[in-house]
Amino acid sequence: MAQPRIGVFVCHCGRNIAGTVDVEGVTEEASRIPGVVLSTHYDYMCSDPGQEMVARAIREHRLNGVVVAACSPGMHEETFRHAAQAAGLNPYLVEMANIREQCSWVHRGAAATEKASRILATVVEKVRGNLPLEPSTMGHSTKCLVIGGGVAGIQAALDVANAGYEVLLVERSPSIGGRMAQLSETFPTLDCSQCILTPKMVEVDRHPNIRVLANSKIEEVSGFVGNWDVRIRKGATYVDPDKCNLCGDCVEACPVRVPHEFEEGLTERAGIYIPFPQAIPSSYTLDVQSCLGLKPLRCSECAKACEAGAINYDMQDELLEEEVGAIVVATGYETLPKAAMAEYGYGEIADVISGLEYERMASASGPTQGEIRCPSDGRVPKEVVFIQCSGSRDPELYKPYCSKICCMYTAKHALLYRHSVPDGQAYVFYIDIRAGGKGYEEFVQRVMEEERILYLRGKVAKVFQDGDKVMVWGADTLTGRRVEVAADLVVLAQAVVPSQGVVDLARKLRVSVDEHGFLKEAHPKLRPLEALAAGVFLAGAAQGPKDIPEAVGQGSGAAAKALMLLSSPELVHSPEIAEVAEHLCSACGICAPQCPYEAITVEDTAVVNEMLCEGCGTCVAACPSGAMNLRNLADSQVLAMLHAALKEHEEAEVLGG
Repeated sequence: MAQPRIGVFVCHCGRNIAGTVDVEGVTEEASRIPGVVLSTHYDYMCSDPGQEMVARAIREHRLNGVVVAACSPGMHEETFRHAAQAAGLNPYLVEMANIREQCSWVHRGAAATEKASRILATVVEKVRGNLPLEPSTMGHSTKCLVIGGGVAGIQAALDVANAGYEVLLVERSPSIGGRMAQLSETFPTLDCSQCILTPKMVEVDRHPNIRVLANSKIEEVSGFVGNWDVRIRKGATYVDPDKCNLCGDCVEACPVRVPHEFEEGLTERAGIYIPFPQAIPSSYTLDVQSCLGLKPLRCSECAKACEAGAINYDMQDELLEEEVGAIVVATGYETLPKAAMAEYGYGEIADVISGLEYERMASASGPTQGEIRCPSDGRVPKEVVFIQCSGSRDPELYKPYCSKICCMYTAKHALLYRHSVPDGQAYVFYIDIRAGGKGYEEFVQRVMEEERILYLRGKVAKVFQDGDKVMVWGADTLTGRRVEVAADLVVLAQAVVPSQGVVDLARKLRVSVDEHGFLKEAHPKLRPLEALAAGVFLAGAAQGPKDIPEAVGQGSGAAAKALMLLSSPELVHSPEIAEVAEHLCSACGICAPQCPYEAITVEDTAVVNEMLCEGCGTCVAACPSGAMNLRNLADSQVLAMLHAALKEHEEAEVLGG
């Protein structure tokens, strides 16, 4: 084995490191470590001159190992490995010692310098034991799966399809469109929501590279990045879309009436229905949950009325098995249910409604044709109270986070009310206004000043029925005065929450969720569109509350990430993974269930799937026979690193003994 010739490069990182750590002292200390033939420092190692310094030193000093003492490996390890590879050194002989996040940012004085030296010494020992590795490669599918047919999923599907790749768009509802399809206008421009969305929905439906699977859900996901095997259950609609001519006779004949989900329960629909006029796919669906019965058949009035013969009671769910290379998750959002909002009278007082109910009321295609009416008796409300943060920013009772879109859509709602009822008065109770998008602040100012909407800074204390009025008690914290409003209508800006079933879907995809149930990104700044499971990308409100521009942008961003994978000739995976010493393995199977990535199968011995393994080391800790090992992090290396970190303590014990 060649003698180690290790180069050490210590970064000042401006004052981030040098302001706390004695960089020159650390550099000098590193020069005394056996095997280190070069130890130097530079202001910004990640800069082009810094990278060139590394490459030049590799050539001039014939280095066979490099340690860069700087920031987190997650930020710049690839940077320095690429620089080393360009100079002819295997990139896996390059390591980073994190003396910023793990040292200079959390310590002060001499202790910071001492710890930086210890960290550096441990990484030198790791590099000393590293072996040159080569990445694993594999072919992959060129098909993309998009889960969720809201505006984020639609945008992602179109971007991938327009690049020439096949897309499966899976939507659990009978139509794509998501929450945006329910909106009346969009802030801050007051564009008609359907006017913006419908052309995209039609484009998706007609695109030769997109297959829309509505009324469908993901049953099972197996495999790994680039080669996912997905089982999809396509629910039976009991209506043949090729025969259906959308005459609506079946709806008239159906004796069943249930609350209409798209209209947020403000009106009713039949047991056989189409969600909204612009729905894609454009066909009726028979809701078996509300139907009088199919097995045995109890009604059949819809089939009798259908002259086209489109209704087929024998239709069955389909189980589709597809292989896809990339997955985009855009499952959208819901709002807190009525049962959770009893404090505000929601679900108990007829004239307390949600923001989405108000959207449908304000929509020209809604149940009141755009007129604002009190649900209790249909009268035009003359005084309306809008309550923001209804369930948001309330860690004691509801959700601690900001739902992000409420300030803006409440301003829009108040403006729409003023346009619909010019002689009416609108009040907005708010904690503070968050209007962070382009043109958003100006929109809120217009609502306050030009539309004469009265904004009251303070929380609502009580909402209760008093005759035909809804009494709202609160306080204006700017004036210190108690406020009482006898309202005709109260509109709640409810907290945004993850869509139903997201946690179960996350389990199938092997991705994480945060403490609130939203899908969790790999890194909030550096990898905001990627899940920790390679090949899975996040878009829209599946990750957290988003407005339409942000959801569309994330849809395109997730599509770009997916296209990077799909367009690659082959997949490349880091070789720093677990490996099995077959002569030690007893095939006990303890390791397989411990693996969070399901990368291990057990046959005659344990077998590691190199494309699934992320090198977490869980299997190494679990293996009772020592057969599992991590490449470039062997037990011998770990012990050497520990000795390097504890050397001074060991010497002190010897001298003191």
